[in-house]
Amino acid sequence: MRQVALDVHQGFCEVAVREDGKTRSAGRVATDRGALESFAGSLCRTDEVVMEATGPAMEIARILEAHVARVVVANAQDVRAISHARVKSDRFDARTLAELLAAGMLEPVWVPDRMTSELRRRVARRASLVRQRTRAKNEIHATLARCLLGRAPVSDLFGKEGRAWLDEQELGTEESETVAGCLRQIEFLDAEVTAIDRKLSEWAVGSQDARRLMSIPGVGAGVAVTLMAAIGDISRFSSARALVAYLGLDPKVRQSGDEPPRHGRISKRGNAQARSVLVEAAWIAMRQPGPLNAFGERIRARKGAQVAAVAVARKLTCLAWQLLTKSEDYAFARPSRVRAKLRRAELDAGAPPLRTRHGGQRVSASAAERHAEEELVKRGETAYRRLIADWKATGPATKKGAGATHGRAPSRPTERQATRQAPAQTPAL
Repeated sequence: MRQVALDVHQGFCEVAVREDGKTRSAGRVATDRGALESFAGSLCRTDEVVMEATGPAMEIARILEAHVARVVVANAQDVRAISHARVKSDRFDARTLAELLAAGMLEPVWVPDRMTSELRRRVARRASLVRQRTRAKNEIHATLARCLLGRAPVSDLFGKEGRAWLDEQELGTEESETVAGCLRQIEFLDAEVTAIDRKLSEWAVGSQDARRLMSIPGVGAGVAVTLMAAIGDISRFSSARALVAYLGLDPKVRQSGDEPPRHGRISKRGNAQARSVLVEAAWIAMRQPGPLNAFGERIRARKGAQVAAVAVARKLTCLAWQLLTKSEDYAFARPSRVRAKLRRAELDAGAPPLRTRHGGQRVSASAAERHAEEELVKRGETAYRRLIADWKATGPATKKGAGATHGRAPSRPTERQATRQAPAQTPAL
């Protein structure tokens, strides 16, 4: 079995081969589809191919994976033997990759399927367009500040009333040109964002997993699509903790010797866009009655609102893993809210409006339905508060992990462990 390494660049790939304990350079291959397909035909079925996760690496992996035993796409940040080496060249990098693969020292990253790749590109492009639009709006605000106009007397400067107020202001020639140019950019970017939102909404309406995530308070179509684009195949995460670490919501830990572990800020590794929308959803979830609100209040009383929002975002991630792996909806979902989210996604996807009169389909909740939903979430919040009160009443638990006392672990479960292992009477978070 050979290890074939590719040091990928925009115009070519440097090739290195390790065979029978020896590593050699094997020339270059052009980074285009025809040359790569010819190169794939020259490989053996028992070969292993490795490359770093750069721009075209995923597409190259899809071309090669049908011709070899395995294709490994390695995280470039984890290949310290290359980034910290004294010698840095294409040949040396390719040889180092081949040797690391032969030694089993590379952790592969997941290569998404084509549908997930398309979804990720759309989500990333939408985020880029929104950033450009924000920059154009900030430039208009800066122009108004330079002209001593201060804040606009309307809540939305770029709405109908705000545009009318802008037209009435007397600005210099160059400042008027700046404002007019930024407004044209905003109109163009609004149209582009709307077009992408239409595609993403169509995908959300047709995805059962996205609809399931939308049953969580605070999670709309945009959050569900962004999270599904980051997750891809949920089966590749063995636990909710693994998904939390993948999205960078796990705290950093520093521990050495007999000292207790020190927990710091979150690692912020992984998809920053998914992490951002989860925190935004957490702020909304903490303002709605239910177990998530009680959990957020408990953290906010000890650590503050910002830490509470991140903690609720982590809880939303754990909920998403549970719902997707078990194919269930959120236990304390409000059906009328979920219907409204789905209907908003359908309208964004281009669906016609519904006829609600004369026995037509109804989206909004009736008074009786609204009352029943409020009672459900209140019972869930009360059950969570009672669970936490009982948990605190059992006293401090025995320390585990890095901060535990050295010695043999107790064979009998503690009182708190016995309480957790008892059958739950109400659905937990």
